[in-house]
Amino acid sequence: MYFEVIEADITTLTVDAIVNAANESLLGGGGVDGAIHRAAGPALLAACRALPEVRKGVRCPTGEARITPGFALPARFVIHTAGPVWHGGGHGEPGLLADCYKNCLKLARDEDVKSIAFPAISAGIYGYPAEAAAEIAVRTIREAAWGPERVVFCTFGARMTRIYKALT
Repeated sequence: MYFEVIEADITTLTVDAIVNAANESLLGGGGVDGAIHRAAGPALLAACRALPEVRKGVRCPTGEARITPGFALPARFVIHTAGPVWHGGGHGEPGLLADCYKNCLKLARDEDVKSIAFPAISAGIYGYPAEAAAEIAVRTIREAAWGPERVVFCTFGARMTRIYKALT
C-alpha cells in the first residue's frame, strides 16, 4: 500500500473511490458530505435515498459504510461512512472510528478498488480531536488485512496536512 497526503478538494481527485464523511441518513449535509453531494449531482441523492433504512431515518449507522456510484465525480464510487461524534472518548468513539475505516476497506475490496481517498472522518463538525482521529485512520488502514494499492488522505487545511504527513 502506498500512502499519500494531499491537501485538496476530495471531489476533484481521480481515484477509484472517495470516502464521504456522511451522517447516518446519507441524505447530504455540510462539509465534505455537502461538497460530495453537490459535485456528484442529484443522482447521488437519489441513490442514497434508494438505500434501505435500518431504522427510521438511518441508512448507515455510525461505524458502518455503504457504497454508491460516483455519478458526476471523477471517482467511480463513493463510499459513505458515518463517523462518531466526539463525546470525550469514553463512549466507544475510537472503536467506532476504526470501524469506519475497516468497513470502507471491505467495500473497496469487494469492488476491486485500487485507489481510495479518505477525508479526516469525524475531525470536523463532529469534534473528534484531529491528532487522535488521524492516528486511528493511519493505524487502522496499515493494520488491515487488505488494502488498495494507493491510499490518499485528503486534507483540508495546513494543520491537518501536517498531522497526516507526520503519521505517514
